[in-house]
Amino acid sequence: MPKGESGRVVIEVEVELKRELYAALARRGLTMKAWFIATAREWMRDRQQGRLEFPPDDATSSGEQQL
Repeated sequence: MPKGESGRVVIEVEVELKRELYAALARRGLTMKAWFIATAREWMRDRQQGRLEFPPDDATSSGEQQL
């Protein structure tokens, strides 16, 4: 996917995954944006501290690019 200069992050996921994620977040009173920012910040903090084992073995099996 192309990377632009805006603050937007756009990804394409399976419809069922999107539906399940939005439902789970709604049950916790979270928005997708709030969850993504918190998760991204935690990931970056863990990565900087050398505590990160990412991606999981199965994360790249569907063609996602390894970070």
